[in-house]
Amino acid sequence: MSERRQLINLAYRLLGSLADAEDVVQETYARWYAMSPQQQETIESPGAWLTKVAGRICLDVLGSARVRRERYVGEWIPEPVPGRHEWSSARLGSTTVDPAEHVTLDESVNMAFLVVLEAMTPAERVTFVLHDVFRYTFVEVAEIVGRSPAACRQLATSARRRLRDARVPPAPGHRHAEVVRDFKQAWEAKDIGALIGLLAPDAVAIGDGGGRASAALHPIEGGELIARYIADIGGTGLAIHERLVNGQPGLLLEHEGAVAGVLAFEIADDGLIRRIWGIRNPEKLRPWSEDL
Repeated sequence: MSERRQLINLAYRLLGSLADAEDVVQETYARWYAMSPQQQETIESPGAWLTKVAGRICLDVLGSARVRRERYVGEWIPEPVPGRHEWSSARLGSTTVDPAEHVTLDESVNMAFLVVLEAMTPAERVTFVLHDVFRYTFVEVAEIVGRSPAACRQLATSARRRLRDARVPPAPGHRHAEVVRDFKQAWEAKDIGALIGLLAPDAVAIGDGGGRASAALHPIEGGELIARYIADIGGTGLAIHERLVNGQPGLLLEHEGAVAGVLAFEIADDGLIRRIWGIRNPEKLRPWSEDL
């Protein structure tokens, strides 16, 4: 059971869903305990065996997830992981803040990174995460994805290219926090001019309501359009809180005592917001209810 934390970390990065990650780990352990004690004793490294099984289950889940997400209402965004602290009580950029005691934070779990992973093929994603993030050898990865080590090396190269092409030079942690705080204050003041000033002209806002909560069905493109859309959201009973979202400063929306949404941001090194991800699907917000 000492491997559970590692398996959750792996499965979350592979699937972008904490709920699915927990299901994968549960299935992995079910397969372990389905073996007899004699069969278990023949396994030289239980940790490696568990990782291999979890990786293969994730590969299968990713294949079926693509079909499920084609039927998803609106845009699909990875499930946000809550931070336990407001920014003032958390060291930005530190991996010591462990949200919900589930996922260890580093740049491989921020929203921008996870969104790029979504664009990869299942084999690319599993290979890249196992090799580049968790440092498994290509020989070990090959056993999980069912490809040759040479093929896995090519998959990792392709995945790195996708990441490099999509990557925006990020603002440093303290500047990221300042911009998100300015955004919060401008939103509360309904200051459209200030909001426009914080957004890149080609900024994109993506909402995920999953058909269970109101959200834009298609991405909103352009800083001015986003600013006016944001300014129209809110009203009586809406409170905006500063929270760590996947290890970076973000915002938690509360309406009449209930979690109404979570916002994650991609902010470039010029201090302008390039992407906003707004998650409103209540199924993805369950881990946040304890944060209020």
